[in-house]
Amino acid sequence: MEGRQPSWYEFFCGGGMARAGLGPGWNCLFANDIDAKKAASYAANWGDDRLRVSDVADLVSGDLPGHADLAWASFPCQDLSLAGNGAGLNGQRSGAFWAFWRLMQALIVERRAPHAIVLENVCGVITSHSGRDFAAIIAALVESGYSAGALVIDAKRFVPQSRPRLFILATRDKALATAEPDPSWHPKSLVRAVESLSPCLIKHWEWWRLPVPAPRTARLSDLLHRDIDAARWHAPEYTARLLAMMSPRHQARVDAAMQAGARTIGCVYRRTRTDDRGNHVQRAEIRFDDVAGCLRTPAGGSSHQTILVVEGAKIRSRLLTAREGARLMGLAESYLLPANENVAYHLVGDGVVVPVVRYLANTLLQPMLRARFETSRDNLKLTRVSGS
Repeated sequence: MEGRQPSWYEFFCGGGMARAGLGPGWNCLFANDIDAKKAASYAANWGDDRLRVSDVADLVSGDLPGHADLAWASFPCQDLSLAGNGAGLNGQRSGAFWAFWRLMQALIVERRAPHAIVLENVCGVITSHSGRDFAAIIAALVESGYSAGALVIDAKRFVPQSRPRLFILATRDKALATAEPDPSWHPKSLVRAVESLSPCLIKHWEWWRLPVPAPRTARLSDLLHRDIDAARWHAPEYTARLLAMMSPRHQARVDAAMQAGARTIGCVYRRTRTDDRGNHVQRAEIRFDDVAGCLRTPAGGSSHQTILVVEGAKIRSRLLTAREGARLMGLAESYLLPANENVAYHLVGDGVVVPVVRYLANTLLQPMLRARFETSRDNLKLTRVSGS
């Protein structure tokens, strides 16, 4: 945007992955997170001059400087995810959305409303409480004068990690919208949720469109430590127990990798499943598609992801490292991680994928704001000419 650097507020900022995605071309006026450990990582990488460590509910509009073009909010997902407790937007964690929204309403009253708002969260938002939570968010946006739309973007388009996330974009413009949903970005669950909205909300709904990105070239094996044999492996007994936890279908995948002979790398998650008798049992599930499963945190109901390496009859396992997790989130090697491995893993597993943010900014946010700036400039010129 020639001569005009867009500005933004970053809420629930974590370690600043949205900031890494937007890049230096965006001027961050304010950042906030309640977690002191995550905030320490944010400060280590971006400085603390714009950072406020506090509960978003304790903020007032006077804490927010200037007039930002964008407000980004990756609000907590624990009450909305499939692994969560189902409390939804009324939950203690995900209910933080309403505290954020009260700030936005105050800015509207002060005529400092951000031109665009991005809400990022798990896809469980779409169906939480039979769609009522999704409808409540859209209603809040529309009733405050915004048009709203959403996209589901799976990070595996950009990095070798399966991580679908919902991005709700609200704006006062309708440029770049299309009249019909695109299956590339609008799954059936989202289409059904929109069809269930009230007519007055549908009137202000926009099907945002993005160009389809180039095919991803990075593979999981590319992002593991180069000297994989120097890694800290589990004891053979642990690996044996892990294999014993697999269902016949997943054991068959390991058997096929053994028969192939070549080194094959997969990712394992431990999950609670229901067996044929209705009992809850813990299972280990393996994937060998050179894509990691979704990085998660203990707060989200999951443990560390495990790497399984198969070479003929030799099978080894180890935990995915925090640095490898950072690579799967698209963070640069220069990004400073906490010294504590568990803290670092929690940090990266609770963030937003950097290349996804960058692509959204380059293909939708920046063109939208550029069009707005150009329209405002042209209107100003007309006003001056008519005034003369």
